[in-house]
Amino acid sequence: MRFGRTSKAVGVAAVAALALSACAANTGTEDGGNGGGEESGGEVRVVEVNAFSSFNPDTAKGNVDINSKIEYATHSDFNYINNDLEIVKNEKFGSYEVVSEDPLTVKYTVNEGVKWSDGEPIDAGDLMLSWAVMSGHFNDAKTDKEGEVVSGHNYFDYAGDTSGLGLTDVPEIGEDGRSITLVYEKPFADWEISFGVGVPAHVVATQGGLADEDALIELLQSAPEGDPAKPQERPELKKVADFWNTGFDTKSLPSDASLYLSSGPFIVKDIVPEQSMTMVRNEDYNWGPMPKIDEITVKYIGEAPAQIQALDNGEVDIIAPQASADTIEQLEALDGVTVERGNQLSYDHLDLNFTGPFADKDVREAFMLTVPRDAIYDAIMKPLNPEGSPLDSQIFLPEQAAYAEAVKANGSENFQEVDIEKAKELLNGKTPEVKIMYNNANPNRVDAYTLIAASAEKAGFKVVDGGLGASDWGSALGTGTYDASIFGWVNSGVGVTGVPQLFSTDGGGNYSGYSNETVDELSNQLILETDPKKQEEIQIKIDTELWGDRFGLPLFQPVGVDAYSDRIEGVKYMPNQTGVWWNFWEWSVKE
Repeated sequence: MRFGRTSKAVGVAAVAALALSACAANTGTEDGGNGGGEESGGEVRVVEVNAFSSFNPDTAKGNVDINSKIEYATHSDFNYINNDLEIVKNEKFGSYEVVSEDPLTVKYTVNEGVKWSDGEPIDAGDLMLSWAVMSGHFNDAKTDKEGEVVSGHNYFDYAGDTSGLGLTDVPEIGEDGRSITLVYEKPFADWEISFGVGVPAHVVATQGGLADEDALIELLQSAPEGDPAKPQERPELKKVADFWNTGFDTKSLPSDASLYLSSGPFIVKDIVPEQSMTMVRNEDYNWGPMPKIDEITVKYIGEAPAQIQALDNGEVDIIAPQASADTIEQLEALDGVTVERGNQLSYDHLDLNFTGPFADKDVREAFMLTVPRDAIYDAIMKPLNPEGSPLDSQIFLPEQAAYAEAVKANGSENFQEVDIEKAKELLNGKTPEVKIMYNNANPNRVDAYTLIAASAEKAGFKVVDGGLGASDWGSALGTGTYDASIFGWVNSGVGVTGVPQLFSTDGGGNYSGYSNETVDELSNQLILETDPKKQEEIQIKIDTELWGDRFGLPLFQPVGVDAYSDRIEGVKYMPNQTGVWWNFWEWSVKE
């Protein structure tokens, strides 16, 4: 998940982590320079598990890892996160500065000459659109107990958390037309990673029915703030938001080039649906790290054996396959290949919807008691990490200091072993039918589903296989077309905003319809808290509420593995959701 700008749902080896945060589409170098020296030219071929589906990964539907990685290579922003999990400014793109601590006031300025690939400048209009999306300022939807909207609208279907930027009012635009100033009514812990440039405002404006970008700015400045108690019909804003929500979704290259504009080092040249994508240099780009290569081809290959075969055959250069003992053994046997391993900032989990059969807490608890977490760990992770065990927190990972304290407090001890008899008692003769959605092109998810289904049926559940393909499962999240889901969250490694993003009532990554007033209150406290120890204390309380409400079950933390041909230099392991892409500008092809 992007616990910062947005969260990332993944259907690959690496999937979730606790507080997921990230600055998608951010590129830069630590010194703000060229990111690596002389150009070498050539092509690098990278494998991804999921197929591309949207040029807007900030939407709930488009929020899948592959879409964000393509955005990362084709967009620039104010900062990025390196593989030491440090926030690095890209001062060639623009600047941001705290102009006041009380109230917290931050000014963002895009440098002159920074532009979209159609020649239009990146300016205050783009910043205003991002603010409107990420703040939820205009939302006036009211929901019922089941999470269904009964009045008003949530205009922009943003996958991230809006509570932080929601502390700001309409920004002031600078006289230069390239800056805005955000004033927070309260301190915000993750202010530095929670704002950046998304899709182009001038495209959203005209495609959304307005005359131009100026008209969009005027609309965003003049429209009243949303109030669920007094919802208003705003047809102009609704049309603009509807286009932002869906207008960039595609599995093929659009005939309209405005739908895939670049502001970064690369621009998409071609897409073969469900198979591959080709990106080439954006020749106008010079406001950040300069890549050494001329072209990147992304091939979609779901299964690890096929990835390894493609690497061995010289068809691809970089892979990050589903980690397993067999996978690593096969990779280490290859000549001319470098293999890197490490824990990922991610976790696989089973979430239960709070509607349908799982609206009943006893049914949720009964199902959780049937889940064979030990067997799932033994089948998938034990060959890679024999000393490990199933994950016992929805918030923390084992290497974090607060993990042990959270496990002692959160109630996970009640779900250490399968208890079919207790599950039957809770069901009291009922035989609920539950549909489980997962990525059926991911072997780990297939194994987890198979073990869960077989065990649940022993207690009387009727389990329906809701598996979907690699390019479809992500867009199904939150649609209400299933009762439980197996997927993962991946974390940027910085920030705490991902917690409300996933677990607050209106969180952009809350796909389960979960709502708990205490969790909402604690989440509101969390985003205002800057003391790390107090942040941990609040998150432990949230973790305890989640287990008490029978939210679902964390399963395991994956091990990551990258492998790349010796013809490529510059690849460096990264544990967060950006993976090998984090420093793509340093990749080079040996002479």
